[in-house]
Amino acid sequence: MADQYDVVVVGAGPGGYVCAIRAAQLGQKVAIVDKQWLGGVCLNVGCIPSKSLLQNAAVAEILRHRGKDFGFSFDNLKLDYGAALKRSRQVSERLVKGVGSLMRKNKIDVHMGAARLTAPNRVEITGQDGQTQTLAASHVVIATGASVAPPAAFNVDGQKVVTYLEAILQDHVPASAVVIGAGAIGAEFSTIWNAYGAKITLIEMLPTVVPREDEEVGQELAKQFTRAGMLVKTNTRVEKVDASGGQVKVTVSGPGGSETFEAEQALVAIGFKPNSANLGLENIGVATDRGYIQIDDRMATNVPGVWAVGDVAGKTGWAHTASAQGIVAAEHIGGHESVVIDYTFQPSAVYSHPQVASFGLTEKAAREQGYEVKIGKFPFIANGKALGLGDYQGFVKIISDAKYGEILGAHMIGPEVTELLPELTLAHNMELTAEEIARNVHAHPSLSEAIMEAAHGLVGGYINL
Repeated sequence: MADQYDVVVVGAGPGGYVCAIRAAQLGQKVAIVDKQWLGGVCLNVGCIPSKSLLQNAAVAEILRHRGKDFGFSFDNLKLDYGAALKRSRQVSERLVKGVGSLMRKNKIDVHMGAARLTAPNRVEITGQDGQTQTLAASHVVIATGASVAPPAAFNVDGQKVVTYLEAILQDHVPASAVVIGAGAIGAEFSTIWNAYGAKITLIEMLPTVVPREDEEVGQELAKQFTRAGMLVKTNTRVEKVDASGGQVKVTVSGPGGSETFEAEQALVAIGFKPNSANLGLENIGVATDRGYIQIDDRMATNVPGVWAVGDVAGKTGWAHTASAQGIVAAEHIGGHESVVIDYTFQPSAVYSHPQVASFGLTEKAAREQGYEVKIGKFPFIANGKALGLGDYQGFVKIISDAKYGEILGAHMIGPEVTELLPELTLAHNMELTAEEIARNVHAHPSLSEAIMEAAHGLVGGYINL
């Protein structure tokens, strides 16, 4: 006899556990299943521990290179990366325990094991001991995320050639590293390892680093990475990774022809695949495209009673979007009023140094879509708070429609810009214009004044520039 639930969520990452909580809040009887850990990749080996390591790296960078600016000097500075790793694991474990507490608080049953749908309303769970049990549910939400899928030719061995998974758990920083891919993962690990003294070569196939971002942002980040001592190679394709010798040899082709870089490690920061295999989806007819589960605005699949959220559905790859999707799915399941998520305007955040944050259309995309574009751009070097922090590289760039004043996007690089983004996304969602942002009084001195100044630049002229 199968245990009966209103909702069974398969996958306990930011999409799954948030969906489970919202469903429970709406009066549903809920169970959640995961084969490995509560909190998913994000809390265990992704978003959360990496931010802890980045904070350690920020302190290390100040002590190594900018101590004199703040009046510090050291005769024999020692940096213990093992301590940084330990702190990152403690942060992760604390939040994972918190998710467990939330499950208990909301009376959500937790089942650990590998899940498989034997019917649209049946989930079979196989535990680590090989024992199976079946859960029956009116609704099943798939939230199994994605996993690394590096090119086979790169021969990832977990030692000399690694992915983020090995990198985030190793207790040392390589003396040198070639980082393949300059997206969020590549940019963040380059920041961490460089701060601890590693010699970094960053390889990106596309014309700019963080290639999903506005071109000016990518150019500025490459400039700051270069100033920090990294070698940045864009428009450069990796042809071969050879780890057979004492060092890893990475052969690339780019504007300067063929080159080979040697390093202690190579980090492969490209290649992901949805975790949709072995779930039984094909047997019940759930539609997929290249492994990504196809969903509508409600997060429903083509099979009634089966839903999907997060990376496995392939919309953005951001944990915060997965959580938002989880809430929407739970609300539709529970018959509650909900919203439609606009994926074009989801926030993007890269926690490199300097940080990168954005939402909406890039300048190039806005022009390609036929908008008459107006730009407001304000540098952090003219912001008092940034100068006081000693961290003032970068800018705020707001893109608006010249005809109606609609905010089409914003692109920022600089100190703590990931914390500045919500003002702009809220303004867009509430259909505010740059005039209203400019007229909103911002605390002084604050980094957020850079947003106000960029808005002033759009509507009447910069005040402090």
